[in-house]
Amino acid sequence: MRLKRLGATLFYALALPVVLIAVWFLATRSGTNGFTPEPVKLVQTFFQTWIGPAFLEDVVPSLTRLGLGLVGAIVVGILLGLVIGMSRFLRDLLEPLLEFFRAIPPPVLIPVLMLLMGIGDVMKVAVIVIGCMWPILLNTIDGVRATDPVLRETARSYGIGGLARVRYLILPAAAPRIMTGVRQSLSVGLILVVISEMFAAVSGLGYQIVVFQSTFKIPQMWSGIVLLGIIGLLLALVFQRVEHVVLRWYHGLREVENGGTR
Repeated sequence: MRLKRLGATLFYALALPVVLIAVWFLATRSGTNGFTPEPVKLVQTFFQTWIGPAFLEDVVPSLTRLGLGLVGAIVVGILLGLVIGMSRFLRDLLEPLLEFFRAIPPPVLIPVLMLLMGIGDVMKVAVIVIGCMWPILLNTIDGVRATDPVLRETARSYGIGGLARVRYLILPAAAPRIMTGVRQSLSVGLILVVISEMFAAVSGLGYQIVVFQSTFKIPQMWSGIVLLGIIGLLLALVFQRVEHVVLRWYHGLREVENGGTR
């Protein structure tokens, strides 16, 4: 039964990619289109381009900026979300302002941040923090607001307040929505690190993709795009595992509830 389930999982994970690669191979085997490389050539170019010095010179800086930006966004988003979510006055006061800033696409802030911070890594990390903060912040506020009123009254009756109330009541109640915001911010962060490097950088995946495009190194350009997809997939898999560990109690509770309703 376990092998059957594993086989079904592998089938659903690999079936569509295999079909798409087969279609890609058939569409490019004539070799007349110089803007779309064949799968075999792309794989060869991928290893030749990114396995070596380019990994340390371009991939590692991009991942470092992404990691710093995501950590900053998570810290700022959760802290502000808790403060705003627990205060009705702050929610009513800041809601129009939050909606205004959320509607501004983060990439348009890059020229402004370049003037204020220069074109170094600080600017790129700031772009990621600003862009990734909003899903986390808004989901945290919603999670705090959705805390069970009965649990709130129970905590108040037992005199649980301050940091203890945040740690044992507010954070666990808001955790599922916070993790939803973090999941959304992963893809946003990957997009922003590439865009910020396209604007002003001398290293990074975004910078190299632009260089490859401007010098008509089409296979290398496609290999960079494929690498971004691989990084996004790995981030999703890692986050899925982290979420499973952090929200183990929540998923267990859902399983019990679903089992009880059958």
